[in-house]
Amino acid sequence: MSDITARTSNDLTSRLTAPRRPRSNGYDARWQIDNQMGPNALWLLEWLAPALGLDALRPGARVLDLGCGRAMTSVFLAKEYDVQVVAADLWVKPDENAPRIAEAGVADRVLPVFAEAHDLPFGAGTFDAIVSVDAYQYFGTDALYLPTLTRLLKPGGRIGVVMPALREELAADAPPAHLREYWEKDPGFWAFHSPAWWRRLWTRSGAVEVETADWLEDGWRDWLLWSEVCAEESDSAFMADMARWSVDLMHADVEHVLGFARVVGRRKSD
Repeated sequence: MSDITARTSNDLTSRLTAPRRPRSNGYDARWQIDNQMGPNALWLLEWLAPALGLDALRPGARVLDLGCGRAMTSVFLAKEYDVQVVAADLWVKPDENAPRIAEAGVADRVLPVFAEAHDLPFGAGTFDAIVSVDAYQYFGTDALYLPTLTRLLKPGGRIGVVMPALREELAADAPPAHLREYWEKDPGFWAFHSPAWWRRLWTRSGAVEVETADWLEDGWRDWLLWSEVCAEESDSAFMADMARWSVDLMHADVEHVLGFARVVGRRKSD
């Protein structure tokens, strides 16, 4: 490695290092950038894991990583907690994730599968925990979805999700005025909800006891920093453009209504 390359790598690592994410700090910054598909999934998973608890992530536990993307979160779970992970995704095929998993040295603990969230090929009670990072909002807003998903958990097992969210639920059936143009261009923003909204949805389902439903303080700062770095460093023109769009979004959100919600529930005994 040349001196210039080494300095660039060190600068990038320093820029992305923070005391509140010590586990994520141990993963190569370039690897994270090359495999990202949105807000930094490792940072979000590191925030989620303590709320799931060590029992759910005990060594050897079976974990479904739903909407795993390029399997960074699955690798993280296997390396950090020594769990057995099923890495399920619809957009990234197993033959794309398998080499990445093998290169990370966890092929014996992570199984990549192709699966759609409404058609999961697993039996009831298969998993000790279900994790979903930056994906659950795409399919989990349906009031009938959670009971179907949690059938895959053993009684007492936990489901934990982190996703882009609203700090407070919208007071009217209209987007925030300062973000109206973003809502109009992307209806996906209507899937963003507050932690309180998610708590109510999960509680009403009767499928779980909600143990956590909270907001990542200053999460917008992480979202902005990560987007700025990816806009500058992504080799993929598509991902760089997406990152620049996110930078614009964070700057437009002067009221900081956007951020991240964390929700954890324990499956009730039958």
